[in-house]
Amino acid sequence: MFHTLYKKCLKLAAHKSSKYYLALVSFIESSFFPIPPDIMVIPMVISKKEDFIKIFFIATIFSVLGGIFGYFLGAFFFDIGMQIMSFYDYENKLSNLQNSLISSESFYAWLGILFLAGFTPLPYKVFTIASGLIGFNILIFIFISLVSRGLRFFVVSYLSYKFGHLFTEFMNKHGSKWFTIIGILIVMLAIIIYLLFKSNV
Repeated sequence: MFHTLYKKCLKLAAHKSSKYYLALVSFIESSFFPIPPDIMVIPMVISKKEDFIKIFFIATIFSVLGGIFGYFLGAFFFDIGMQIMSFYDYENKLSNLQNSLISSESFYAWLGILFLAGFTPLPYKVFTIASGLIGFNILIFIFISLVSRGLRFFVVSYLSYKFGHLFTEFMNKHGSKWFTIIGILIVMLAIIIYLLFKSNV
């Protein structure tokens, strides 16, 4: 099934209405769809390099809107949200999150996890739904989603624009690993800055 969906997304990237399809895929991927928008972003940028900023914005904005939809699924449609998390085998891992967010340290830990979910190959949709389930602050949720999704799609769009098919080969071989490493480094840097700021207050 995943391979079929992957192939269909690649075909949509070559369609004359590819930007509309990218908006749709970016939206639904953030709430339930298994194929990431990157699959469309890379070939679209390579074929239309002058549009790489527009493609980046489309993927980012509609991904965040889809994340908000996922948040509301978790907040108001518990059964549907849990079915999606069950499909991705995350329901048991996230079932006790509400109690774990009582302390400020747990709150900041969730910020880091949410950023990593938006930036790395973690299933972002699971964490949009989980944020709604646990009643996480929606304004902070939107801000972190904009930062993480925006950074991810800018990196993908820019490197596709700059290196073309070489970047495609790199993503196929090493993309998941390096996005995870970079995401963790960003979170670690944010933690260090926060601790330095806290120690000086």
